[in-house]
Amino acid sequence: MASSSHSADSSRSTDNALSLPLAIAHRGLSAYAPENTLAAIQAAHEAGFQWVELDVQLLGDGTPVIWHDAGVNRCSDGRGKLKNLDWGSVQTFDVGSWFNACFAGERMASLKQALELIARLDMRLNLELKLSPGHDAQALVDAAIPMASAHLPPSHLIISSFDPQALRLTRQRDPQVHIGLLFDDIPDDWQSLADELNASSVHADWRALTRAAASAVTSRGHKLLCYTPNDAAAFAPRWAWGVDAVISDDPAIFSEEDREPTLPNDTPTQGLSRT
Repeated sequence: MASSSHSADSSRSTDNALSLPLAIAHRGLSAYAPENTLAAIQAAHEAGFQWVELDVQLLGDGTPVIWHDAGVNRCSDGRGKLKNLDWGSVQTFDVGSWFNACFAGERMASLKQALELIARLDMRLNLELKLSPGHDAQALVDAAIPMASAHLPPSHLIISSFDPQALRLTRQRDPQVHIGLLFDDIPDDWQSLADELNASSVHADWRALTRAAASAVTSRGHKLLCYTPNDAAAFAPRWAWGVDAVISDDPAIFSEEDREPTLPNDTPTQGLSRT
């Protein structure tokens, strides 16, 4: 009997099918450029990575910006919470020097700026809706989803979030967009939410992922992504569990050879061929 996830996936046209690479650049190529910046997107492109993962939040004036934290202290020379700042004020902050002096003068990116760059470079985007406690999911979805969908075709875009309500509102706004369920540890009832939202993918903390959970996800036809492994050897056994892609600060450390099955040391190789 076909699963509901399979029938839901088949409702999307072939042109909208989700094709994932081995590795996605987390917050842009954040091992080599300041996270969630235009520079990090450009660096990912120049390194040959087509997919980037970025975070979006709202400033106090309603501008959607590419930023991870609730405040600006960690990754800029500014101070304060996003909810208390407007676009004009954040454009005075240097968001590059904290990472390396060669990025001095880098500015916080708006969602529109990031989308324009990604579209121009023919890249793909996993956009995470970040919601701090007390923030309005409706306002973020209304600001971000139409803009993202206008810039990128469905096959180039995944909308993910830890917040189920944000994903419900996303599905209401866009019946075609690919939705990714974000979990620290995949809960036992994940499938009911996946069915409700017609989710394409499940994104889990690689350290908490179990073989059983991975099997449950992949057997229902969902893509399985893991964040944020930065040690290819430590992650390697999980490829055999059916993981489709990793979201990493340094995606270059992963290769297709990592997920090729290996033979036990005592398995005879004579007569075996790789197809």
